[in-house]
Amino acid sequence: MRVAFAGTPEFALPALAALRAHTQVVGVLTQPDRPSGRGRRLAASAVKRAATAACLPLSQPITLGDAAARAVLAAWQPDVLVVVAYGLILPREVLTLPRFGCLNVHASLLPRWRGAAPVQRAILAGDAETGISIMQMDAGLDTGPVLLQRRIAISPDHTGGSLHDELAALGAVVLLEALEGLAAGTLTATAQPREGITYAAKISKSEAQIDWRRAAADIERQVRAFNPSPVAETVLEGEQLRVLAARTVPLAAGHGHFEAKRSENTDKSRESGSIIALRDDSMIVQCGSGSLAITQVQRPGRRPVSVGDLSHSLTLVGRRLG
Repeated sequence: MRVAFAGTPEFALPALAALRAHTQVVGVLTQPDRPSGRGRRLAASAVKRAATAACLPLSQPITLGDAAARAVLAAWQPDVLVVVAYGLILPREVLTLPRFGCLNVHASLLPRWRGAAPVQRAILAGDAETGISIMQMDAGLDTGPVLLQRRIAISPDHTGGSLHDELAALGAVVLLEALEGLAAGTLTATAQPREGITYAAKISKSEAQIDWRRAAADIERQVRAFNPSPVAETVLEGEQLRVLAARTVPLAAGHGHFEAKRSENTDKSRESGSIIALRDDSMIVQCGSGSLAITQVQRPGRRPVSVGDLSHSLTLVGRRLG
């Protein structure tokens, strides 16, 4: 099968590698180089770097609404176009160009979490599971009929990064299964149900700021979902503090060993955001409901450290975050 591929970030790389190993990849579409880093120099996408290394035909149109851009794709004569986190809208002329249409590898159990950030949104919402959907693309936003789905559980240890990587690997496996079934005529696309539709809006930097008035369980999911990017953050003594790892903990009397030093003002120490104790290399923070044990942090311009290391240079108990 002649396969054209459209993708941009690292999430797309396992699918591209699987296609190269098992199909004929006739060309790759990826977004134009973008400014990146402190110097804002133009940087190639992860997919461009992989395609260039593999000497694959490559095109980087600004839009596929342009006839010249579509002509490049048509010249590759693909049987199917596989789309994985490409980031550009496909016009109807592209959707109908390959004989098997366009397939999308989407990191959720559609129709839940249509849109740009399904991995982080699933963790933030406290979903018990997520998965991969192979969808036959139409003109809507992730609205097309589904060919295959595979589920995985979301564990309490999953971060946005680790779940991203698992789903990227799973997507490559399920994609090959879908292509095989499509070629054999054994797969039937099923329309998405009208119930259970949710939208995974793009993550904004403002969402990374921790509001300590929220429940500890909500903040714990925020920390996990935003690791490695954009990273949950708060303020300690006027300085930004990035929170990389945390877990909810009970604060029942007599549970665990707490540092003896506490704030002299008991009422103040129980305000949301107050650091009320140190225990086992973590600082215990009072939340609007429950408490959170923060275990890894990062100060501006410095490397990530354990809270145990941070406590060697800063007095923590009795201070307030946020």
